[in-house]
Amino acid sequence: MKVILNENVEGLGNIGDLVNVKPGYARNFLLPRKIAIVADEKNVKEFEHQKRQAERKLEKITQEAEIVKNKIEKVSCVVSHRAGEEGKLFGSVTNIELAEKLAEAGVEIDRKHIVLAEPIKSLGEHDVTIKLDAGVTATLKVVVEASEEE
Repeated sequence: MKVILNENVEGLGNIGDLVNVKPGYARNFLLPRKIAIVADEKNVKEFEHQKRQAERKLEKITQEAEIVKNKIEKVSCVVSHRAGEEGKLFGSVTNIELAEKLAEAGVEIDRKHIVLAEPIKSLGEHDVTIKLDAGVTATLKVVVEASEEE
């Protein structure tokens, strides 16, 4: 009996796979638990249609993410903080500050997408990774300067 899997099943296949199973296994386990649907002509066509729609949607999201990536990589954020004599900051540069600087530059990014392994605590130029949709990552140049106020 041919079925289309709705979930990953270990030893059988992944979501969307068309697999051949014994009728009793399909009738007693897979179908009642909605883990799979019968692979008749109607369901196969519907599944292929949904797959094509998902691919188009992913392609559109990837294109939008690439546009945002290009905008981010053109921007250079300059952040001023009070610093000690050895170039260490009093406090640190956080992803919230970087999100605000990007917003000022016209790029709206959620702060949760800005990846800082550890907060920036020194003067100089730093590269910060920003994870966008569809697995696209951008690199933001951040320049940390000492502020004039003491």
